[in-house]
Amino acid sequence: MKGIILAGGLGTRLRPLTKVTNKCLLPIHDRPLVYYPIETFVKSGIKDILLVCGGNAAGEFLRILGNGEDFGLKHLHYTYQQEPKGIADALALAEEFLDGEPMAVILADNILENPIKDAVDEFKNDPVGARIFLTEVKYPQWYGVVTLGENNSVLEIEEKPKNPKSNCAAAGVYLYDSSVWGKIASLTPSARGELEITDLNNMFIKEGTLKAHKIDGFWYDAGESLDEYAEVCHKVYEWHQHQKIISDWNGS
Repeated sequence: MKGIILAGGLGTRLRPLTKVTNKCLLPIHDRPLVYYPIETFVKSGIKDILLVCGGNAAGEFLRILGNGEDFGLKHLHYTYQQEPKGIADALALAEEFLDGEPMAVILADNILENPIKDAVDEFKNDPVGARIFLTEVKYPQWYGVVTLGENNSVLEIEEKPKNPKSNCAAAGVYLYDSSVWGKIASLTPSARGELEITDLNNMFIKEGTLKAHKIDGFWYDAGESLDEYAEVCHKVYEWHQHQKIISDWNGS
């Protein structure tokens, strides 16, 4: 299975920080934000990775990440989204790279505490339809709120509802089979002129082939707002300090 990291977009919600660089290159504790999804893929057994970048700082990704040797990779692949036309549009740029294989997708401003290896291995063995990853959030009105049916099937994703039915939200982590390309090709732009990931996932819901996995451990979205970015920086710092204490204790 191959991995796609989507790092395009203008990061307008993190301005003025993103006037300096792409939001995914902003620091979170001791490393750039984009390091975290790469590490998630590598720890999940995915080492063939494509980074979709965009904006004026695209060359900075290559300068900072190189061929991925910091992550134990032999190669790290890149492509460029000319205009910010939505997540599904960015994903479409990966079709040739995937060459018919199933894929894992992470939005580059997402941070997960633990790998997604179990879900990836399960999907490798039965790569049919799509999978989304769920987590409980403080402000569900900022996200896509998910309604589940039997056997973790997804019945509905309500995008940024004013009155959320629950605090169970879809994270920016997905698994797709190769049918995704035909679905993306049939999408029409939304009112804001973008190809929306929610519309894509709704196609799998209509087929009855979208299922959900619960995220193990914490999940953070560092790109939602300046306040959220600052809070994520603090939480990740605390987590690293806790891990260091445990490591020092076990080594003593």
